[in-house]
Amino acid sequence: MINKENEQESAKTRYSDEELQEFKEIILKKLEKARQDLEILTEAFTTTGGNDIMDTSPTFKVLEEGYQVMSKEENSKLAARQDKFIQSLENALIRIENKTYGICRETGKLISKERLRIVPHATLSIDAKLSQNSKK
Repeated sequence: MINKENEQESAKTRYSDEELQEFKEIILKKLEKARQDLEILTEAFTTTGGNDIMDTSPTFKVLEEGYQVMSKEENSKLAARQDKFIQSLENALIRIENKTYGICRETGKLISKERLRIVPHATLSIDAKLSQNSKK
């Protein structure tokens, strides 16, 4: 079944409107979850919870403040990465609207459905990605 599907995909130049709709639904679900995760991460590094160490000894206070700074920096980095992921998903939605979604930007061939279902924001086929990684 997969080989037959791959043969049919290699002959096509773009995905059908029905296939694009399937990918759009996948992306919208991932986008909703990614935005929720970003909100949680943003809250984690912009606010401090009520569980601090104000009533404990100064030694613990210094250690805790150092940990909070490191934790906020890590959450900030994670939030930036999550924001980049959201942007990639939004760009994929634009490609769906333009009917260019799923076309490898290196080879011009269709990216496999299996890859797009797992990594819906992909712009490279597996072969192009492997080729790119081997050049590094």
